[in-house]
Amino acid sequence: MRYLSTRGQAAPRDFEGVLLAGLAEDGGLFLPESWPSLSAAEWRALRGLPYAELSARLIHPFAGEALSFETLRAMTGEAYAGFGHPAIAPLVQLDQRSFALELFHGPTLAFKDMAMQLLGRLFDHALARRGERITIVGATSGDTGSAAIEACRDRHAIDLVMLHPEGRTSEVQRRQMTTVLSPNIANIAIQGSFDDCQDLVKAMFNDAPFRREMHLAAVNSINWARVAAQIPYYAYAALALGAPDRPVAFSVPTGNFGNVLAAWAVRRMGLPVERLIIGANRNNILARFLASNDMSIRTVEPSYSPSMDIQVSSNFERLLFELLGRDGAATAAVMGRFRAEGLMPVPDAAWREATALFHGFTLDDPGTLAEIRRLWTTAGYLADPHTAIGTAAARALAPEDPGIPVVVAATAHPAKFPDAVEAAIGLRPPLPPRLADLYERQERYSGAAPDLAVVEALVRGHARRNG
Repeated sequence: MRYLSTRGQAAPRDFEGVLLAGLAEDGGLFLPESWPSLSAAEWRALRGLPYAELSARLIHPFAGEALSFETLRAMTGEAYAGFGHPAIAPLVQLDQRSFALELFHGPTLAFKDMAMQLLGRLFDHALARRGERITIVGATSGDTGSAAIEACRDRHAIDLVMLHPEGRTSEVQRRQMTTVLSPNIANIAIQGSFDDCQDLVKAMFNDAPFRREMHLAAVNSINWARVAAQIPYYAYAALALGAPDRPVAFSVPTGNFGNVLAAWAVRRMGLPVERLIIGANRNNILARFLASNDMSIRTVEPSYSPSMDIQVSSNFERLLFELLGRDGAATAAVMGRFRAEGLMPVPDAAWREATALFHGFTLDDPGTLAEIRRLWTTAGYLADPHTAIGTAAARALAPEDPGIPVVVAATAHPAKFPDAVEAAIGLRPPLPPRLADLYERQERYSGAAPDLAVVEALVRGHARRNG
């Protein structure tokens, strides 16, 4: 399996090369040269497999010759062994046709664990084979950071520096990052938004001398391996509900587009996905795009669902590349104007193709609290604010055919956002026992302005101290 850049100028790579590169040298994102496709009979044969086995079978076509199936199967077995539910990603029925796909049973209580626990092992395998060391830099709006840190802590060939927007994550999210005192982990609180953090990470990758010096790698969903590792849980849910002999719809609360892109990939691989619903908070650039082809950057506003407080959805570039007929030059031109002018000029034909499958929904903070309350009182289900946006979107935009089930990606444990949950229902959800002392743990992190030279100096200092 070879991978191409969405901007058409970077040399093709294999899976291991894409894993370690993260962002392509031309600023684009990697996608497989051709998509694996399974027949209906092949999908049926996967029904009922344990989650780790299903993951290995679906990810291996993307790895190709870079990784043996036996090695990958051992990694997925290890990655999910410590999850807090035997099903790994259980489906919970909410009403007659809606199901919550719980993706928060990993060590940091959020869906990012589903990919990160595997990604850490993939990095270790590749680096041991090459005898190399890398510096991972990442940006987080809350959950990616803790999941990446948990997956990479104490790994001898990895230094990790995570950027988060100061004061714009929940306290639980921040402490899950800053209380990990492993010597290979560093956190930087950026005085700005998640988009500022993400721009800094991309700028470091585009600084070729710094990238070479630090041997940079990525764990954000700009890294294709992250997206590939998220594909299995959508297949797992669809198969459990009757696919490929029954279509399904997915409702995904999303900011950076990576999670819903994995659901799109399942459809691209042959499962009958009828509709993809995108739930957004007040930072609703994706919903605005789907409603009126308005992909324009606005100021990021804090909300009760901070992991979605994003105005630049990086992974949309991958879908754009597909919508533009895999034309790298055209994709580069559109993205260049977007960064220069803050407005993405998506051709009408491409926009209409997107809206045939994707549907956007916006919910403000009062609506989010009301949905948490509704779920609690009608279904006895306690949802975090991101999941609540997904369930509200599912009710509003479910397919007309009532026989098509709607699966909502339940992306985080409610205890990660106790203030919002308490405001909604008057109860403060407790942390699981393994995190019960989180508020007493020592924190360690640096602060910085969103200045590339300042942040690069902090990254360099951390990597050199451990090198």
